[in-house]
Amino acid sequence: MRGEIIYFDGNRGTGFISGNDGNRYVFDVTDLATDQPASKGTKVDFEPDEDRARQVRPQMAPAAAKQAAAAAAPWGVADPAEGVPPASAAVDPDGPPPRPGLLGYFRYCVTKGYLRFSGRARRREYWSFVVVALIGFAVVGGLGFVVGTALGFDEAEEPTISALAISVFWLYLLLPSMAVLFRRLHDIGLSGWFWLLAFVPMFGSLIILVMTLIGSQKHENKWGPVPTGVHV
Repeated sequence: MRGEIIYFDGNRGTGFISGNDGNRYVFDVTDLATDQPASKGTKVDFEPDEDRARQVRPQMAPAAAKQAAAAAAPWGVADPAEGVPPASAAVDPDGPPPRPGLLGYFRYCVTKGYLRFSGRARRREYWSFVVVALIGFAVVGGLGFVVGTALGFDEAEEPTISALAISVFWLYLLLPSMAVLFRRLHDIGLSGWFWLLAFVPMFGSLIILVMTLIGSQKHENKWGPVPTGVHV
């Protein structure tokens, strides 16, 4: 597929390509098919792999322009302002890394994103956190039951150790769960304070659930750029 590099951060070694199919693809230096550096504005060929571009290489110059192409670097001259992406290709420097996976999103939420109530979170980030957190509660509760039983507690009748372990785990996840919900609401163009709807009897939690299932706004909004991995 053909496209154009719309942003490249030399320090992080990551960038974005706008494909001719209208989608945006992420890539890093390991995806470059040549040893020559990438730069914004370069026309490239690449192999699409979901939302990632692989085997990125500069497009071959037409025969009539071979002499001019030979006199210039194949990737073009670096733009002095290249470190600042355009608004349509802005990147959140504090967001999760490209393609982190289920555990990667959870790890980001409980480390770098622990108290991050700004920015945006795509559906995959939010639900990765929720799924891993639920699995974590089951594992922590099970381990608490085993440890409590080994210590002589009657965990079946009065789950003392299990309840204590789950309570500690819940306290640990309280702030990051609020933070990722704030970012998820920002991603659909709403204030994070809409999470207070959860306290509305009967329907509040259902409203929040529906909100978290809405897709990302495919443009930059006042809370930040489009999250990495979202096709625009």
